[in-house]
Amino acid sequence: MNPSLVAAVAQLAPTVDGAANRDTIAALTADAARAGARLVVFPEEAMLLAGDVTGPLGLVVEEEWPLFLAQLSLLATQHELWIIAGGYEPTGSDRPFNTLVVVNPRGEVVESYRKLHLYDAFSYRESDYVTGGTELPPVVMIEGVAIGLVNCYDIRFPELSRDLVARGADVLSISAAWVAGARKEEHWETLVKARAIESTCWVLAAGSSSPECIGSSLIVDPMGVERAGLGTVKEAIAVVELSLDRTAEVREVLPALANRRLVSTVTVQE
Repeated sequence: MNPSLVAAVAQLAPTVDGAANRDTIAALTADAARAGARLVVFPEEAMLLAGDVTGPLGLVVEEEWPLFLAQLSLLATQHELWIIAGGYEPTGSDRPFNTLVVVNPRGEVVESYRKLHLYDAFSYRESDYVTGGTELPPVVMIEGVAIGLVNCYDIRFPELSRDLVARGADVLSISAAWVAGARKEEHWETLVKARAIESTCWVLAAGSSSPECIGSSLIVDPMGVERAGLGTVKEAIAVVELSLDRTAEVREVLPALANRRLVSTVTVQE
């Protein structure tokens, strides 16, 4: 009998009002806890809609980041569950890190990941206001299930996800604020399912429903089957039991990882 983990993806529309965002995060965390989730994954920039901030972003982030972490810590201990969520981490400049944090049921931030691949595509320039990370994302063990962290645009770089699986990840946790546009919704669904299929792993994909973004949070199993999805709803959760027995079943009939003959080492380019 392999471990399993009841997990939720949460969809919300962050604003420039950090307090309002924290209230929404609190409500959705309570919903996830009532549904029996042991882990709830929030989108990228759940803390703050940085692109709409007027004035120096660095000053806003300096104020909001500790409040965001304190709220996540409180909610994790109150509901005795794990939380993964995206926010902006101060750098001492007006270009913060775009950071995912992992908070355990004791309220401790046990891991974090500063987004490597900044979204400089489709006429958007995230690097104009965000500082890129320099380290590979971590794999976090949550109640016997290994979770690898992915942040939005990272999903377009399959070597990052494959490296997480090579390091033992059973599940890819993707937090995103996927900007809408021509073919973008199709790209999102295709990429999420491709990451699941190519590595025969579960994928939790939490998307922002802010006005510029598509929402479309979903949970996909190791065969690429969508087990739950939230479409364009503004605020909601989806909950699925991530069974590693299911992973084993899929890998028995589709042993792509075992059959792989190409092995590579992933490093971060400076």
